[in-house]
Amino acid sequence: MKLHALVLGVALTLGLTAGVSAQTSMRINISVAQNSHQGIAIDTFAQEVEKRTNGRYKIQTFYNGALGGERESVEAVQLGTQELTFTSTGPIPNFVPETKILDVPFLFRDKAHARAVLDGPIGQDLLKKFEPKGMVGLAWAENGFRHMTNSKRDVRTPEDLKGLKMRTMENPVHIAAYKGFGIITTPMAFPEVFTALQQGTVDGQENPLPVIISAKFDQVQKHLSLTGHVYSPCIFLMNKEAFDKLSAEDKQAFIEAAKEGTKANRARVDEDDAKGVADLRSKGMTVIDDLDKSKFVAALAPVNAQFEKEFGKDNLDRIRNYK
Repeated sequence: MKLHALVLGVALTLGLTAGVSAQTSMRINISVAQNSHQGIAIDTFAQEVEKRTNGRYKIQTFYNGALGGERESVEAVQLGTQELTFTSTGPIPNFVPETKILDVPFLFRDKAHARAVLDGPIGQDLLKKFEPKGMVGLAWAENGFRHMTNSKRDVRTPEDLKGLKMRTMENPVHIAAYKGFGIITTPMAFPEVFTALQQGTVDGQENPLPVIISAKFDQVQKHLSLTGHVYSPCIFLMNKEAFDKLSAEDKQAFIEAAKEGTKANRARVDEDDAKGVADLRSKGMTVIDDLDKSKFVAALAPVNAQFEKEFGKDNLDRIRNYK
């Protein structure tokens, strides 16, 4: 009887040890603060993965560029030195050129239109383009519509942008468009932006309200113009080899967890957009919210002609007219 109990005890101990050692830890990171639309995306994702795999997978979360900027993080996921990242599409065209089309200015009518495109066949086709590059796009999420801030002057018309030195993402479509406005573009990784604004290395930057708020840019920028010139998606990316090692059931768990992360992320963007202007005004920013967007669209006509050549008018119209 004692022997039986001993064997049972050993078996249980071994079983428990096996259970503990069977937990696989993975890392995911963002370039912005935890208390943000991106932070809630990866926190929700981590909780959901753990829940849906009964704790067999644990996702460690990192914030504020602790594991590097967006471009470095995508490189790390591609190389397999990091399993996951959550990034804006800023650096993505350098890895998956087909995604460049999403960065064309004034392409999306509003958030509902952009979300429908990304969740529908167009967005799902684009996700498939990541696999040959060694990555799996688990789900599209979002940063929101990008707006301009600067420390020099109110921007009401495209002419007001001429000569401003602006930090841009390391994104060829954005750089071409902003040059079309007469902006002096300065590509820079996000973790360096606050200091560059503080020191006057650049006059301004452009980002969605949730980023402007979470990065505390109101401390170093006086003027905000709600240009809404580009819609900025985000994406959950996973190393393809790490994804391929998962069972069919766990693959589904990771995809569903990313979708839940997206839901939380979009809800936070909506919340930040709704209260952001009043919040930033209360912190001393001048907010121009009544500018004539058609003037900004017209100013980019020559650049848009270039984009139509590059991407094909049909492809752009397919997105523009998507219902």
